[in-house]
Amino acid sequence: MNATSPETRSLKKNVAQAYNKINQDFYATGVISQRINVFCDRLIIFAQHKRIPAFKALSENFRELTTFADAALIVEFKSKLKKEIEEVTGLKVVSVLKDYDTVTEHACCVIIFETKNIELL
Repeated sequence: MNATSPETRSLKKNVAQAYNKINQDFYATGVISQRINVFCDRLIIFAQHKRIPAFKALSENFRELTTFADAALIVEFKSKLKKEIEEVTGLKVVSVLKDYDTVTEHACCVIIFETKNIELL
């Protein structure tokens, strides 16, 4: 699959919609922006999120609390994203890796598939 093939565009669209849907479910807001790149057996999602206002308020005086809450939400988010991605793509997901920078509100998520080259599907 090349970068502009209909299959690639469809895969990216389905993944973007799933990612945004889960973000809305968890945080009551969609992502501000997202870009998805496909590399062999991986999808990399670069996104900018909107921080939950309550977390912003708490983070100044209760940094440890918001750090733990962010970490717990990321674990749950990854679990739900894995299931959703498997459903919408029909591909087995081996792992979902995610990190989020609370200051810039940028996130990076890597989805690793069992299929060795999703670009050739």
